[in-house]
Amino acid sequence: MTEDARARLTQAGLNLIGQALSIFDSDLRLAVSNRQYQLMFDLPEHLTEPGTSFADTIRWLAERGDYGAVGDIGAWVAARVEQARAFTPHYMERQRANGRTIAVEGAPLAEGGWITVYTDITETKRQEALLHARSEELSEQVLTHAEQLAAANRELAATNAALEEAQRELRRTAARIRQVTEMMPAHIAHMGSDFVYTFSNRRVTSVMPGSLDDPVGHTAAEVLGEDTFRRILPGFERAFAGEANVIEITHEPSGRRIRIALTPDRGAGNGVQGVYILSTDVTEETQARAALAQASKRELAAQITSGMAHDFANLLTIILGLQGRMMRIEGLPPEGRDAVRATLSAARRGGTLLDRIAAISGKRELRPQAVNLPALIADLVTMAAPTLGPAVLVDIDIDGLQAPIVLDPGPLQDSLLNLLLNARDAMGPKGGAIRIAAHPVQDTWVEVHVSDTGPGFSPEALAHALDPFFTTKGGQGSGLGLSMVYDQTKLAGGTVRIENCEPGACVSLRLPLRLAETDATPMLVLLVEDDPDIRLSVREMLRGLGHSVLEAGSVEEAEALSILPEIGLILSDIQLAGEGTGIDLAHHLSGRVPMLLMTSLPPGSRLRAAAPCPVLQKPFVAAELAALIAGVRR
Repeated sequence: MTEDARARLTQAGLNLIGQALSIFDSDLRLAVSNRQYQLMFDLPEHLTEPGTSFADTIRWLAERGDYGAVGDIGAWVAARVEQARAFTPHYMERQRANGRTIAVEGAPLAEGGWITVYTDITETKRQEALLHARSEELSEQVLTHAEQLAAANRELAATNAALEEAQRELRRTAARIRQVTEMMPAHIAHMGSDFVYTFSNRRVTSVMPGSLDDPVGHTAAEVLGEDTFRRILPGFERAFAGEANVIEITHEPSGRRIRIALTPDRGAGNGVQGVYILSTDVTEETQARAALAQASKRELAAQITSGMAHDFANLLTIILGLQGRMMRIEGLPPEGRDAVRATLSAARRGGTLLDRIAAISGKRELRPQAVNLPALIADLVTMAAPTLGPAVLVDIDIDGLQAPIVLDPGPLQDSLLNLLLNARDAMGPKGGAIRIAAHPVQDTWVEVHVSDTGPGFSPEALAHALDPFFTTKGGQGSGLGLSMVYDQTKLAGGTVRIENCEPGACVSLRLPLRLAETDATPMLVLLVEDDPDIRLSVREMLRGLGHSVLEAGSVEEAEALSILPEIGLILSDIQLAGEGTGIDLAHHLSGRVPMLLMTSLPPGSRLRAAAPCPVLQKPFVAAELAALIAGVRR
């Protein structure tokens, strides 16, 4: 049915009602009326059309004498208009100029404006007059009570109608509030002074997994668990004391960081009757904040430029490429494969050393890549075995982390190597066992534990082991090992925990868990590099990833080849032979072809800072290159 047809049916139905009806909107203009409205007040047609102002209608009625003697009609109309703007439910009876008596019942509408129903009660009034005429036969008290009862009944009917409309509006409002709270990505709740939930949306389990799904009617300890409740209890106590407060806790079952805002509910009086709760998951924000804060600590006043670091990075890039090719040789004996892995690990650690040199002049950049964590730890143990000695047995236990994850492997390997050497020193010449275990925590963290069978941490070491220059090795220790582990883990947005376990010490690293997403779709890559050895190494990496490679040695050659429509990506060094740089090339081809830059320049370099696209730090391995290509193509 069309809107016009529906409107005609509605109007026809209103016209069949025996009472007069009018609806004025919030601008005091007529929105709807029926035929009885015009007939009852003998209104002309133009005063029954939608849009007619309330002021014009009552002025016409006043001038006709419907409201009796009115002195200054303009002032009287203005006063009535002001009353209408603050409209309240009412019931009244008045006699018109033609002698008819009407009952007027009005109620406001939630959207603004009001509805009024007019009932002709002339016959009812005549019957009341007959009762007066027979007053000799009826008790005056009974007559008075009958009149009062009739009037009261009419007022009660009007009040009931207004009450029903208010209840309907309250139900609609409650439904809207419920819908809004359910859409919020947060847990919204109310708790009484007895710690029992009186209201909750359905978000508690999404914010704090493992909590009770339907909190209403249950205590906070039952819903959240005893441990989580104890962590929040000080905030609850402050809220019940009348102080609004915000706290942050780590939800141990899920490893998430939760921010909880607690607001006292003072009710109608001055005392606190409960507390309103707003809980949100701020894990990613906390990780980013920790990484940013830690990175800012690394800025130093002096700036060092080193040509040697640049050349060394290029050499490491070649070594990594050659070792990667050797790893793919079929029939390579196990001893040779182990040697290649150790060489690759050592070369990557050389890249980490360059990062430390670069960090003197600016922020250290994280270099995340797709990493096979079991293989990374196995390579580290192979490389460290000669240093640990035959008296130390290393056990590896990795659960649930077979898929590649995204992290910076250099700092992690450095941290684990420091922990292995610390464990060896703690166990002494007699040796012992070291266990490296790793597992995911929910879908938020990856946790790596390094434990040993040594004597464990002393109370002083538990309190200060992460402080710079604290050592228990006397003059043979620098005191920077564990503080470096802490520093690098915090830079990655993670945390470090040290404790004693049975029988020795345990250090736990918790890092953000992000599964690697790689795009292995083959494409044609234009490689721009002026050093033929590096170009050969990078070309083999790209081919190993399944891509076809087109090569250029300068900006001029690259621009001439970039017009080929088949090119899906350009990978260029920043520093090239000739006048142009990779930065110039990126600006010239902006928006035409996806582009990556690579460089040996430190992160603080002005030339590198001008790059308009992602930059890959030399030296790098194929996994780093694949992760960055996947990021650009997404």
